[in-house]
Amino acid sequence: MNRIDRLYALAEELRAAGPRGRTARQLAARFEVSVRTIERDLSALGQAGVPLATKQGRTGGYSVDRSMSLPPLNFSAREAMAVAVALSRSDHVLFARDARSALQKIVAAMPPRDLEEARTAAAKVRLLVRPVPDPDGEIAEQVWRAVRDNRVLRVQYTNGDGVETLREIEPQQVVVGPNGSYLTAWCHLRQEERVFRMDRITKAEPTATLPLRPPASGPLQVDGYETKLPAAALRPEDLFPTPT
Repeated sequence: MNRIDRLYALAEELRAAGPRGRTARQLAARFEVSVRTIERDLSALGQAGVPLATKQGRTGGYSVDRSMSLPPLNFSAREAMAVAVALSRSDHVLFARDARSALQKIVAAMPPRDLEEARTAAAKVRLLVRPVPDPDGEIAEQVWRAVRDNRVLRVQYTNGDGVETLREIEPQQVVVGPNGSYLTAWCHLRQEERVFRMDRITKAEPTATLPLRPPASGPLQVDGYETKLPAAALRPEDLFPTPT
């Protein structure tokens, strides 16, 4: 068993063990590796977002918080492949770790035969990758918190001509597109809605200023492209309304 397969199997073993969990020694015997290898694997799972819990003492060990994991799922191979393709496109600095964690939970909950079929099918798909400028991770996180919490940000921004300005903005939406990542916001300096390239924001910090405008909700066009809201994917009932 290679390491990737072992990590998936390890997550599933802990999920199946329930609250009793497994000790590192038990896991090492189960997968025929050293305790040190298991501890490295558990550290990797934790860093990938698997909700591991530890209990100290003679009966202690490792377990997975079942409230944060998925029960066995009846994904078809094509459904799992579709999810893998969609999540593989989520390489934006804000969502990459969460996408990996979500996919790992799905994989850990699938029956081995269906998982192998999905892997075989996914190996026949390639995604066209277009290099785009990535925003700084810490700045992107500050921007996301301001969007999420409806907070005013003070940003240092460099425009396309290299001119740097300091301004307060009311973030509206993060836009992820083929040419990079953007932030739409009401700009106090320009007194109008503006679109900011996130990789050109060199500093971002929250302020005590209260926002003056409600978050945007209407159609939006950025960099010549129409945008859409992925929130629709979290409301499948809206896609298939109940007949009257």
